[in-house]
Amino acid sequence: MCLAVPGKILSINDNSELKMAKVDFGGVQKYVCVEWIDIEIGEYVLVHAGMAISKIDHDEALRSLSVWEELLQKTDKIDVDDYE
Repeated sequence: MCLAVPGKILSINDNSELKMAKVDFGGVQKYVCVEWIDIEIGEYVLVHAGMAISKIDHDEALRSLSVWEELLQKTDKIDVDDYE
């Protein structure tokens, strides 16, 4: 199964071989390749394996982030020993 995580573009660097962007994923910031996406600072992208795969609108990003937050809260309550 593949997952794509939404993130907000904080900065863009196109001075290297591939265009990269600093992306915020709810407080965690990572550099992501945005070479094939027409994107601007402040916009949202879906990221899979370090690559921006599509641009998403603000409302869709917030809905998706809300679902991720709910998922993370629920997984904090899971005891992994129950699955051994």
